Parts: sequence; structure tokens; C-alpha cells
Amino acid sequence: MQTISLMKEKLPYEINEELKLLRTNILFCGADKRVLLVTSAFSGEGKSTVTLDLCRSLAELGKSVLLIDSDMRKSVLKKKVISQLPENGLSHYLSGQCTLNEVICETETPLFYTVLNGAVPPNPTELLASENMKRLMAFCRDNFDYVIIDSPPVGLVVDPAVIAPLCDGILILIEANEVKYRLAQEVVAKMQATNCPILGVVLNKVSGKKFGKSYGKYYGKKYKAYYA
Repeated sequence: MQTISLMKEKLPYEINEELKLLRTNILFCGADKRVLLVTSAFSGEGKSTVTLDLCRSLAELGKSVLLIDSDMRKSVLKKKVISQLPENGLSHYLSGQCTLNEVICETETPLFYTVLNGAVPPNPTELLASENMKRLMAFCRDNFDYVIIDSPPVGLVVDPAVIAPLCDGILILIEANEVKYRLAQEVVAKMQATNCPILGVVLNKVSGKKFGKSYGKYYGKKYKAYYA
């Protein structure tokens, strides 16, 4: 199993506390909510960054975590790898070019593993709907405490809706002051149609001043967790 290193920035105290709040809310969703899909409306909302930090936070609590980068079109997570990239990724496994052991990588954080997206295929949606994807998810359920799937934005492609039926719950990340209310409703409606429960919404890039506090900067702004 290859070991890779991922970018890690020291989080301000306030941001770290918000991350712990998000982690706690997930833990209290119940023991049956272990395979989670994270999506957003558009790209650039900070979804992959929040997902990565969430996985690290769960691993630091002693949970074994697998982060799957299912964005086989335009991965953000791959850009956060600061060591040599693995030869194989999700697209290679789903297309039958390698085994599962060849795509799961250890990270520098104990108990935190990842599967990167792999080469860009001509048919990502079909691969995500394949039997190999179902086998992957079955394996993950048996071998990890939590499986977090970083998916493409549902406002742009149908891929998240294809993966959702294999998951226990959905987290939707929304960038504050950028995503219109009607569009947010459409995103929620698309994911509700999958019959996978929406566990909550993460409101990202919220101005600290709006809440009467100065939180510093985290990738330009901060995020808060809101759960229904």
C-alpha cells in the first residue's frame, strides 16, 4: 500500500472548533450513518477542503476513515497531494485495470486512507454506476469506520445522484452569498430524489463579522455547520 502526503494547514482555533462541531453532529447522526457523500452546487465552494479536514478530524478521534475522490472529471483533491501520485486511482479500479489494494493509499495521518480519482475516463458516470463501484462500497463498509465520498458538484453533473443510493447520508456544502436560494432548493431536490437522507448542510465561507466575531481567515474565509 502506497503512502501519500496531503497538504495540511494549521487551523485557527475558531475554525478547528467549527470542524469539531461538524464532526460531532455526524457522530450523533447514528452508527448507521457511516458512508457519507459530500456534494455542492458548483465548483470552488470549498467542498474538497472541508471534506479533507473532516476526514482528518475523524481519524484523530480514533476512527478509521477512507476518503474517496469520486470526481473523475476535475479533481481538487489530487492537487493537494504533495508526494508522488499513485499510479492507479478510482477510474482504474472501476474499469477493471487494477485491484482494490492498488488504489487505497495510506496518508501521513494514522487511520486516514484515501482513494484518488485516477486518470480522466471518457465515461465517469457509467463507471460510478458499475458493479465494481458496488463491490468497492461493500468492501469499505466492512473495513472502515467511516467512508467519506468527495463527489463532483450536483449542480453541474449527475454523478452525485448516481453514487447517493450506495450511501447512508448526504452532506451538501453551500457557499454563503454565492448560491441563490432557488438553486440551493434545486440541489436539495435532486439529492432527495435519490432516497438517500440529507443529513445537513455545511454553510461555507461565512464572514465572521456577520456573526459578531473576528475569526481570521481560512482559505479566505470560514465555514459553519448547520444541521436540519
